[in-house]
Amino acid sequence: MAMLSRASWVLSRSLRTGGRCFSAAAQHDAQSSRTWKILTFVVALPGVGVCMLNAYLKSQHHSHERPEFIPYTHLRIRTKPFPWGNGDKTLFHNPHVNPLPSGYEDSEH
Repeated sequence: MAMLSRASWVLSRSLRTGGRCFSAAAQHDAQSSRTWKILTFVVALPGVGVCMLNAYLKSQHHSHERPEFIPYTHLRIRTKPFPWGNGDKTLFHNPHVNPLPSGYEDSEH
């Protein structure tokens, strides 16, 4: 227990004192911090906003029609059933998007 408290004391003391601080290094740290703060607010945040706007506009422009089902022989091969449900649907099956080997299971909406 004493060893743990000693290690805790040494760690807290080293974190408090940090390192030796020279005046030139302190001024450089402040300038570097100011530069990165300006870059964050002037470049990064507007960049994120432009990307969000682009994603929103692409989602509005994208057609929401489901593609026609084509029963390719090399896709949706079931050699043995899945261990859940009726054995024909995958674990994260979505009836609106994922077709079964026989085609889509729900009607168009």
